[in-house]
Amino acid sequence: MYLDFQMRRVKCPLCGVKNERLAFLSDNTRFTLRFALKVGALCRVMTIRDVARHMRMDWHAVKELDKIYMREQLRLAGPPEPSVIGVDEVSIKKRHIYRMVVSDLETKRAIWFGGDGRSEADMDRFYAFLGKENAAKLRLAVMDMWLPFRKSTQAHASNAAVLFDKFHILRHLGEALDKVRKQEYARLTGDQRKFIKGQKYVLLSHRENLTREGKQSLKLLLAANKRLNTAYILRESFDQLWAYRSEVWARKFFDNWKAQLRWQRLKPYEKFAEMIEKHWDGIATYCKPENKVALGFVEGLNNKIRVIQRRAYGLRDEEYLKLKILTSSLPEL
Repeated sequence: MYLDFQMRRVKCPLCGVKNERLAFLSDNTRFTLRFALKVGALCRVMTIRDVARHMRMDWHAVKELDKIYMREQLRLAGPPEPSVIGVDEVSIKKRHIYRMVVSDLETKRAIWFGGDGRSEADMDRFYAFLGKENAAKLRLAVMDMWLPFRKSTQAHASNAAVLFDKFHILRHLGEALDKVRKQEYARLTGDQRKFIKGQKYVLLSHRENLTREGKQSLKLLLAANKRLNTAYILRESFDQLWAYRSEVWARKFFDNWKAQLRWQRLKPYEKFAEMIEKHWDGIATYCKPENKVALGFVEGLNNKIRVIQRRAYGLRDEEYLKLKILTSSLPEL
């Protein structure tokens, strides 16, 4: 259906020519706002190509209407005023091209996407977006152990405590366990290798996530190799660190855990322990009850971003990717 109507145009000496703004029209004046929101709602669950075929529209028109829908979502959500943020980076292209994503961990929504990488200057751009007043209200910043993030946060949000994300720390520990597995495979020969070969997933997964066959393979592996058995037990026991509510007791636990590395010839674990020692302040922050926030949202958001990229076979339009990320946790209109 086509509507034929007249719009007022005003020529202002200061502003130039301006068209009348009609509430029922979208930013793309060929479509009504209701229609744009309908198309945008479909794009939440379908690809642009599928929506274009279903609605018998041009692919580019669907994409522009989806942008209108997402901008309306952001307008209704309002400007962010976080007190707890999570900082991470995502790869948007090959050859280590990164962008930063900052989330509000209390409202569970992404609030900023940008930068040209993951430098201190990129983090400074987020705090410029947030503003001095809102930056002063931050009480906790969750991030990985990347120094530029911490330096920028300490410079712009001095009231915020820095907490290192436990998922990144446990990932480092998992990598140390895998290095031990590779060392053992290289050290052994003949039939002794058969228990280790092809068991990376079984060894790095938590026992409760394994199938019955996986648990049986893990049991045979740990029984056949004493050093891997020790490394596996140490990896599993390290999870207890996050349960402490007292920094003193958390420190005692870590010192005891580190003491168990003596005479074990687990060089990757010794390097991991040195890293924890160097970044202890950002780990001990989690002991305070007010800092025991849910840390899984950042990892969940990363998974969502990977799904968005995979569903679109990569996104060349970075503005569109930004809108998709910032609205991924907002309610449907």
